[in-house]
Formats: sequence, C-alpha cells, structure tokens
Amino acid sequence: MNTQATLDQLRELKLHGMARSYEAILALPIHQHPEPHALLGQLTQHEYEYKRNQRTETYLRLSKLRYATSLEEVTCSEQRNFSREQLSMIAECSWIDRAENLLITGATGCGKSYLACAVGHQACLMGYKTLYLNMNRFIEQITLVKLDGTFIKQLNRIEKIPVLIFDDFGLQPLQSDVRLALLQILEDRYGKKSTVIASQLPVGQLYEYLKDATLADAILDRLIHTAHRIELSGESMRKKQ
Repeated sequence: MNTQATLDQLRELKLHGMARSYEAILALPIHQHPEPHALLGQLTQHEYEYKRNQRTETYLRLSKLRYATSLEEVTCSEQRNFSREQLSMIAECSWIDRAENLLITGATGCGKSYLACAVGHQACLMGYKTLYLNMNRFIEQITLVKLDGTFIKQLNRIEKIPVLIFDDFGLQPLQSDVRLALLQILEDRYGKKSTVIASQLPVGQLYEYLKDATLADAILDRLIHTAHRIELSGESMRKKQ
C-alpha cells in the first residue's frame, strides 16, 4: 500500500483531520499501529474534531463579536445579580433550540456587552451562527441599505441567523424607519430564531423609549413574550479595571 498516495488522496478530498491523524500514526513504530477498526475510529474522530473546530472558527469570525470572551470568564455573584444557574441555562443553549430571547439589562459598565459577547461565543461553540450588531451601527446600516436597494436582502440575511445580538439598545433615539425595520426583523424571527438584547434601559422603560405606541406594543410583544431576563447590578467593571 502506498501510504503517501493515501495521504495525498485524503488531502485532495479535504479530509485534513484524517490526513494529520494518519500521518501521525505512520510516524509510530509498526507494532504501535492501531488495529483496523480502532484506526478507522481514530481517523473519524480526528476528522470530526477538525471540522467542528473549523466551523467554530468560521462562526466566530463572521459573528463580529465586540469582545473575545467566553462564559468561563463571566463572574457569577450576588452582587452582580447573576447566578450560576443562569449561567448554566445560557451555556446549554437549549433556549436557542426553543427560539427564546435573552434580555440583558443594567447600568453602564456592569458587563452587559461582555456577557452578550460571551453568550455569542458559546453559541458559536455549540454550532449556532451568530451575528453581533451594535445599535448605533445598525441604525447606520439601515439607512445605507435603504439607499442602495439592498434592504430586503439584508432582512433576509438577518432572518436566517440563529442568534442575533443587539448591543447598546436604547442609547440612541430610533427614527420611524428604524423602528419599522426592527419590527420586521423581530416578526421574521419570532418563534424561529433567538435574539439577545443588551440595554441600559430596564424592561419597563423600553415602551417609552420606542415612543410610537402601536409599534412599541408590537416590538415588545415579539421580544419579551419568550425572553429570559438578566438584570445585572453592582459597581462598574470599567471602574474596577
């Protein structure tokens, strides 16, 4: 058997995990080579892990997360009003399978964006495509896509993302066209995909922030109805740093 030809074929088939594992096995003495069934299992496992890691790296790159962090780095404490039970709930990602939302609120600097990005990171690890949108940039994007005629294309793209993160929600007033776009996005995703909101505004003040009573009712109905709420508290993390 020509082992080099086998390696070349594995690489040509883009089975890079198998190729690396097989190459490592070939470097061992003959008597240390695994039995055929064990060899197949080992090659398959390494290919699976390789593909999963590649997928995770791609999802993280495309997510545009503001912070490179993970749930392991998030602090749970009574002072922050964030428990290990809440962390475990987020980490298992079953709420994403159920298309439930996540509302993260709290004062400036309490770690809302950090937690939102950690949630996005975990979602990518678990195989869910994620997209992070800062609300200020989102408002600019809505204006641009309406001007260049790609508005519907942008809505269709966002609709397909399993986990959508809106950060800094409530910092900047929303014009009517942006409120309508937000409603359309939430309507398209309702019961199908999960949306994460990070905001300084308590949930009770979101209605007033959205101003238009009809749109506010429609937006909050689709956002809050199936949402898990996390209300962070405590001293500013930036001040501690």
